[in-house]
Amino acid sequence: MSAAQDTLPRRADARRGAAAVLVAVLPALLVLPTSVTGSGVALPAIGRDSGASLAASQWVLHGYNLTFAGLLLACGSLADRWGRRRVFGGGAALFTVASAVSAAAPGILVLDLARALAGVGAAALLTSGSSLIGETFDGRARGRAFGAVGVTTGAGLALGAMVAGAVTDTLGWRAFFELHAVLMALVWCTVPLLPRGDAGGHAVRGRPAGADWPGTATFSGGLFLLTLGTVEGPGRGWGSGEVLGLLAGSVVLLAAFALVESRVRHPMLDLRLLRNGRFMALCLIPVVATLSFVILLPLLPNYLVVAGGYSSGAAGGVMLLMTLPILVGPPLATWLLRRGLALRGVLGLSLLCLTVGVGWLASALEPGLTPGALAGPLITLGVGLGLNFGLVDGAVLDVVAPETTGAAAGFLNTLRLGSEALAIAAASAALVNLVRKPFDTGLKGFPSYDGGSGALANSVNAGDLAGPLAGLPAPARPGFTAMVTHGLTDAWQTVLWTSAAGCAVLSVVICLLLDGRERGATAPPKV
Repeated sequence: MSAAQDTLPRRADARRGAAAVLVAVLPALLVLPTSVTGSGVALPAIGRDSGASLAASQWVLHGYNLTFAGLLLACGSLADRWGRRRVFGGGAALFTVASAVSAAAPGILVLDLARALAGVGAAALLTSGSSLIGETFDGRARGRAFGAVGVTTGAGLALGAMVAGAVTDTLGWRAFFELHAVLMALVWCTVPLLPRGDAGGHAVRGRPAGADWPGTATFSGGLFLLTLGTVEGPGRGWGSGEVLGLLAGSVVLLAAFALVESRVRHPMLDLRLLRNGRFMALCLIPVVATLSFVILLPLLPNYLVVAGGYSSGAAGGVMLLMTLPILVGPPLATWLLRRGLALRGVLGLSLLCLTVGVGWLASALEPGLTPGALAGPLITLGVGLGLNFGLVDGAVLDVVAPETTGAAAGFLNTLRLGSEALAIAAASAALVNLVRKPFDTGLKGFPSYDGGSGALANSVNAGDLAGPLAGLPAPARPGFTAMVTHGLTDAWQTVLWTSAAGCAVLSVVICLLLDGRERGATAPPKV
């Protein structure tokens, strides 16, 4: 057979392999975001059915986000060493089982643990899936593939709140997790289609290198203690011995992680990556997205239920104003790049939309607000996130060696998910803390209310105003509702303005890092 004849089957195999990667990875990336948006919408129903406290029910979100973020580096490293296909298949199986257990959970403790297990599966799926796409495609094809990733993930965010609201209102919250289990089982069935030629880059004597368990333990432990300290701070007091001990322990473990990674033979994070200004700038962009967009996904529906009088389904529908525009972002980013706008310009526009959007939302919030009043800021946020969806992931993989794409994807998504876990926990804690003082004052006018300010703060931030109202006489309810909604709105505005300030500072840092890297470049960066 001639060389030309031999090339044809190879190209056909490559096309089939590329198609198989997209068929397997894209549906998984459609499901994963719904675990954040959907769980937030379903949380009030979960709390009512289980009778769990706000702190316990919030771990449906915190547990998932924590294991998701804490194990991304380890899963990315394992994908490089053991094979992306193997890690992807294991993640799909684990997520399926965990979702089935979540649907059948007899109580909040089992549900929290099952959601944490789902986060482990999600970490394996995200890092190995991104790495599979990175190693299968290159050049313009890689840009198009990650554009598809952006559209798919955006669709998951867009559909998650709406589907969760509809399913929860009609079939109950358990049906939402049953749907997760069915969809991920279908993803698992596609694993045999994936190409086998994805052996890890760190083979030792022909076998994959072992996992970096000391690094995994110190990093995950440090992130867990930091999140737990953030969650417990408002209730126990930031100066209490328990909270200070948790925060100090997190600092010690994260410092130990840095020491471990500098000494082990095959670290799950090559610390030299942190000296790459462009890489770090790209990895910080998802942090801005977290502070402006992601914190709203699980928390804003609860505000709409209490301060706007929306049902769970209606609140999920309003969230479409923020999530549907994500679908427009990746095609718009591609169009801008083809018209000659530099990558830095597109990313700068994304950061501007995110920062302006969260500040605009802070100024727009008021009790009884209509969807029309929310449309401007929510659409701006959605477009801002969509402009960098997929684009950042592809650009990050362009600045690292091919054999470390799993670790690079792991670090990027660790910052993405780690910031989400911490920011959601911090925002939840701040909202509860901020409303307690005005509630202390306001409740003096309602002696018939038999709960304290802490219980009321927990209830309304979980999306439950009906419970506190039930014990009040009918004439007192309008005034009580006004007191609650105004106090909650003031707390939300404080949190959102703080987020806007953080986004502005980070955006300046990111643009400076990108500018410093690109000066003197002879060619534009690949996308």
